[in-house]
Formats: sequence, structure tokens, C-alpha cells
Amino acid sequence: MQNPKHDAAIEALRNLLGERLSTGSSIREIHGRDEAYTPPSLPDAVAFPNSTAEVSQIAKVCAQHGCPMVPFGIGTSLEGHVVPIHGGVSIDTSRMNQVLEIRDQDLNAVVQPGVTRKQLNTELRASGLMFTVDPGADATIGGMAATRASGTNAVRYGTMRENVLALEVVLSDGEIIRTGSQARKSSAGYDLTHLFVGSEGTLGIITQLTVRLFGQPEVIRAATCAFDTVDDAVETVILAIQTGIPLARVELLDEMQMRGMNLYNTQMDFLEKTHLFLEFHGTDADTTEQVEMFKAISDDYGASAFQWAEKAEDRTALWQARHDAYYAAKALRPGSEGFITDCCVPISKLAECITRTKVEIIRSGLIAPLLGHVGDGNFHLVILIEPGNIAELEAANQLSEAINLLALELGGTVTGEHGVGLGKIKYMQAEHGGAYGLMGRIKHSIDPQNLMNPGKLVNLT
Repeated sequence: MQNPKHDAAIEALRNLLGERLSTGSSIREIHGRDEAYTPPSLPDAVAFPNSTAEVSQIAKVCAQHGCPMVPFGIGTSLEGHVVPIHGGVSIDTSRMNQVLEIRDQDLNAVVQPGVTRKQLNTELRASGLMFTVDPGADATIGGMAATRASGTNAVRYGTMRENVLALEVVLSDGEIIRTGSQARKSSAGYDLTHLFVGSEGTLGIITQLTVRLFGQPEVIRAATCAFDTVDDAVETVILAIQTGIPLARVELLDEMQMRGMNLYNTQMDFLEKTHLFLEFHGTDADTTEQVEMFKAISDDYGASAFQWAEKAEDRTALWQARHDAYYAAKALRPGSEGFITDCCVPISKLAECITRTKVEIIRSGLIAPLLGHVGDGNFHLVILIEPGNIAELEAANQLSEAINLLALELGGTVTGEHGVGLGKIKYMQAEHGGAYGLMGRIKHSIDPQNLMNPGKLVNLT
């Protein structure tokens, strides 16, 4: 039964937004789920603000009536972040999608939260600059900041944590605050910008971001190579990093994932072995030297089947194949659904973690191809399950839990880039100890009514 307080808030919001407040079942269903394997839960209404001022007004109305608020980008998150488990209003910021300013000399851009990463890079093309954070989906930059997203470029250019310089945020009572500045560094007080980066909408609604840009490299060289074992691939990367080779991208894909690649894209014909996908950025001389150094190291670990992709279209195809890894994984079991999880461990523990993960996969009886950002110790499993098969869903949950506990045992984290949401909240106490309680106290001090995406990241009772 719908909460009467929510009804009052919705009526007030309808007067504010008119047709940009929807209570239609199809719109609510879209905003009641993300790409996680999480049971849907519908919001009472969906609001489509056009400006920071409107977001502030929405928050004031919701605060007055004690109505929960859940920020929503385009719903590509993977741990149930945007599922409104307590109902309330889903605040869809996708119409706030303007690139407000590109500051070439300062190497930054000011954007609204609904701008997607591909949209920003399209607008940057003529400037010779690029925005480097690249999760698999064409996610909104506001959502990427909220989940502290990263991607294939993180080993060289960093995650959203390193690439957000300033924010504009609407708090739960409608107050608008601004954090950070255009300066690259500051010693002035608490780092509030990075308090909100990764807060998953539990502290406020991001309405504007200043993000860091980089110059487009003069030369890009990309390659793939195969290894007989995961250990050999990981040790190659560790030594390359220790040697000082500035790898721009280095992705690991196991033999099962490579089989899926070949099935999904028939133009590809990879060996069904563990592979590294690589990219080098710089001048012609720089990248030539980097390639030669990496090749020498990889030869010592038995690398084979080197394939180079120097043409732009070949590189694009290679990295599109990597970003399509989810669909390639599903090609291994047509009709299946993907239960996705990730973890991150110190690079020195990555080979052990993957080896033990593969034992757990065999024990589960499920198909679960593995891929990851080997340069920073982060990997993902796509666990394939039959839709509606309760036994397989339980086995997938058990496998995911085994991997998360293994990551903690090895000094890592239960999520390197997907975030907490609903899926990982049960591990937060084990990972953070007393610091998790502090997170709760921070949440309570900023959002005392527990209206901002309640039930995510921290539990307030």
C-alpha cells in the first residue's frame, strides 16, 4: 500500500513539474531496476528535472513530506543502486545533459550529470582532449561519479576518484552546495568532493561536475597476446609495471571469455587461452620503446599469438570487443542471464585470487568467464544462470560470496568498481570494521531523515 506521505509529496511535485512527473506503470518499471540481478521495486513516481533549481525544489518537497529520493541516470549500475526499495520518488537526471564549458587550457570540463562519457568525448574531439574514464556501458557522468566508476584506462589515467575536481550537490533538504574548485589541488579543509564521489546517492544528488581531461595521444598502439597460464599473464604485467612501462590499458581475459568472444563475433579467431589486451600511448618513439620492452618481458613468460592493431578502426574493434564482453559471455550459454560480480586485490595477490576463484567456479558447477583490469588487481565474473532457476541463482550467490570473502582474506575489497548498492552491503562491516560505523554517522549527519537512497551503502535504523 502506498504511503500517504508519499501521496502528498507526489501531489505537490505534480504541481511543480506537470507532465515531467510520471506515475505511469511503464516509466516506474524502468526506474525500478538496473542491470543487476536484483529483484525490482517500483518508485511511487518518477521526476524529470531540467535544472539544479528544480532538483532543489523536488528535494524540499520530499523532505517536507518524509518521502525517499533515489537519483537515477540511465540505469546501468550493477549492484541494485537505483532500485527504490522504500518507494518514493526516482529523480531521473538524464535530461540535465549539457556540456556547460570546456576549459582547454585548464584541462577540464564542466558538465551536467546526465552527460554520457561518449557524448563528452564527441564534443571534445576537435579540442584534442579526452575524458578517460570508460566503464563498459555508456553511463552518465553523474552516475559514474556516484559509484566511483573506472574502466580499462584506470591503470594509467585513474578512476572517477582521480578525475572529478569539483561538484555541485543538492542535499536532502534542498540546500545546494559546491565542493572543490578548478585548481588541481587544495589543502583547504575536508575533501568533500571525494566524500560524494562513491556515495551512491545516499548523501545528495549530484547536479554538476568539473572533470579532468587529458590530451589525446599522438600515437596509440594496441595488441593482444596469449599465455598458457593466468600466472604467466599476471606476472608479465607486474614486471612491466615495476619496470616503469606506462601501460595505458592492460586487460586480462581467461580462456572461457575468449571462447565467448569467438562465438559472439565470428570475425574474431582468438586462441582459447588466457589473453592480455594492451594499449600504449605516447609519441612514435615512446610507444615503439614501450612495445619492445613489453614484448621482451612477455617472451620470458611464454607469450604467443601477438596481434597488433595500429589502424584506428582495428583498435576500435578490439576495444569494442572488450566492452562487449558481457554479451560474449552470454554466447557461451544462449538464453542465460548474467549474474555479475567483481572484486579487487593487491596486484601481488591477483594470480592467487584468480586461481582460487577458478576452483570455486568448478565447485559451483556453473559457467563463469573471467575478465579484469589486471593492471590494478580488479576482475569480474559473469556467472551464467538459467532464468527462473532458483537452484542456479542460489549457487551464483554462493559463488559470489566465496569470491568476495576471498578478496577480503587477501587484503582486498569486495568491489573495485561496481559499488555497494544492495548486492555488497552485507560485506561492509567485514571490510571496514569500525570505519563502517563512521560512515553511518556521516550519513546521519548529512541526511538525518534517511531520505537519500535509503537502504544502500549503509543501513540506518
